[in-house]
Amino acid sequence: MNAPVLRFENLTGGYGSIPIIREITGRVERGSCLCVLGRNGVGKSTLLKMLSGHLPAMSGQIALNGRDITSLAPEKRHDLGVNTGLQERPVFDGLSVKDNLTLMQSDQDLEGCEPFFDAFPVLKDRLVQLAGTLSGGERKILSFVRTLKDNAPLTLLDEPSEGVQPENIEHMANFICKHKANGQSFLVVEQHLHLAEEIADGFQVLDNGRSVLECKVGDITRGELVQQITV
Repeated sequence: MNAPVLRFENLTGGYGSIPIIREITGRVERGSCLCVLGRNGVGKSTLLKMLSGHLPAMSGQIALNGRDITSLAPEKRHDLGVNTGLQERPVFDGLSVKDNLTLMQSDQDLEGCEPFFDAFPVLKDRLVQLAGTLSGGERKILSFVRTLKDNAPLTLLDEPSEGVQPENIEHMANFICKHKANGQSFLVVEQHLHLAEEIADGFQVLDNGRSVLECKVGDITRGELVQQITV
């Protein structure tokens, strides 16, 4: 078996001295998507923040392509090929839509954005508009496009479909599947079960800060998955 793109082992962490997640282990294979599911408040976003470097681990290890990145800052992880779309503050409100899309570039070239503009024309229509004046769903779409357009080897997304209309959620699913087909990998924290079923190769369910289920998509029925999430 090939080494996973991302491997995290026995991760424990939280805020201050209070652990929110405890001893969580998981992996993301190349060209695949792991969807992290669970009720609100069980630690899903905390896990993603630790994987992205926005929250330090109290213990455990995170490895990217076999390299220990547990202590690396978010920008160092980005340099190694990890792009992150956070749930909180997904965009820079005081910058225009265009500035958000070109923030990590030396110029304001929108090359590579056309497929996204075709799917999400609201962004092309509002390039000069301040991102903070967009609706919540539109800000999530902007964050999604900004995160995916760079074709990073590994993308971490926290609740990308929150507040997004169903037809745009379907576009998100299509883009993730296309990127997977090109060998890119994803870890997605998601509440929208339909999106998770469209994009996932595997599921990891959290409850009370611990992993209670890890499985491949074909190893569990929808009913069993729903039961695991809602108990």
